[in-house]
Amino acid sequence: MAVITLTSASGSPGVTTTALGWALSRGRPTVLVDADPTGGASMLAGYLRGQMVPPDALLELWTAQQQGRLRAALPSLTMSLPDSQVGLLPGTRSHGQARGLVGLWEPLLAALKALEGTGQDVLVDVGRLGLAGAPTPLLHGADLALVACRADLVSLSALRSWLATLHTELEEVGGASSLGVVLIGPGRPYSEAEVGRVLAPVCGGRSPVLASLAWDPKAAAAFSAGAQVRRLDSSKLVYCLRHLDDAARKQIASNTNDLSEARA
Repeated sequence: MAVITLTSASGSPGVTTTALGWALSRGRPTVLVDADPTGGASMLAGYLRGQMVPPDALLELWTAQQQGRLRAALPSLTMSLPDSQVGLLPGTRSHGQARGLVGLWEPLLAALKALEGTGQDVLVDVGRLGLAGAPTPLLHGADLALVACRADLVSLSALRSWLATLHTELEEVGGASSLGVVLIGPGRPYSEAEVGRVLAPVCGGRSPVLASLAWDPKAAAAFSAGAQVRRLDSSKLVYCLRHLDDAARKQIASNTNDLSEARA
């Protein structure tokens, strides 16, 4: 079991699309958490095309936390996505609600990690970095903290600055090796190798690029807007998402092994 967060440094590179597509393409029990402080419950509005009214799950969890029953309340507030093994914990309906949830994130992280006995992995969409109400404890406490970024100069410029900050913050809590990058659309115009060389100096000399996702707008629309796409399972995007899942599991296993050796 692992808790993996997805975020972005600037713009809209496809964090929510990546998180949802990743969860749906894994074929294993997964809890998907919408912790984006922007609000709007975008996964339900997009992927499910507004056909389901989301509960105020995070607000109800905050109330449950104050009553000492957060872990007990978590399963009942998770919605099953049709024809999948994914349970979605919907996000806030408005950005104003996120500001009142600051005290929720640390106990929620503990509750999510306690799901180990159920065999479920957790993917968390934490939205864009630097927003008011950002769920920073989820980012700092994750087994893998991934930043999605497009392969253009504007995106990379913002990413480089934020990666330096995140690397320092995670290093202070012993989690620098958990930081990684998911490159969206390699070759548009920079390659994965080129991006890795540029970002390595702010990540302790190593390339932080964990995996790349092909530029595949048609397949992406299936996850972002509920579009009907023929042969989605054989699309370039789903292939890359499965490769990302493999790479993430290997990185988490490597980090766990390194931590065990350091404690020995």
